[in-house]
Amino acid sequence: MLYNSNEIQEIIPHRYPFLLVDRIESIEGNKVVGTKCISANEMQFLGHFPEKHIMPGVLQLEALAQTVAVMLLSKEENKGKIGLFAGIDKARFKRQVIPGDVLRLEAEVIRERMGIAWVKAVASVDGEVAVTAEMMFAVSDK
Repeated sequence: MLYNSNEIQEIIPHRYPFLLVDRIESIEGNKVVGTKCISANEMQFLGHFPEKHIMPGVLQLEALAQTVAVMLLSKEENKGKIGLFAGIDKARFKRQVIPGDVLRLEAEVIRERMGIAWVKAVASVDGEVAVTAEMMFAVSDK
């Protein structure tokens, strides 16, 4: 493990109940792998299908975005800056994510220019794809 949840909070500003990445497993070049352990105790399950807990797709995308933000903001030149979600394309939801699942969050920066990063991302559970997306991020001063 590269970063635990306490160390992640030193890099990105998100806090409970909106911190959606539990750990960063690795950052190698332009690739990052993180995890989110899904629990029935999370706030979204109070109102999102309370009779059948399903993690909202938008929060799966946010978990991917936070994972990417940790990678981008852990670079020396970006320390002290903020990562902003700038766009999303081609999001596809392929599997429900439920309590007890461990969401594996993987992303790769495919292009970076003038503070903008274009990323391909996938989240999976036990090797089965849950969501894929192309995302865009801006790195900005606070």
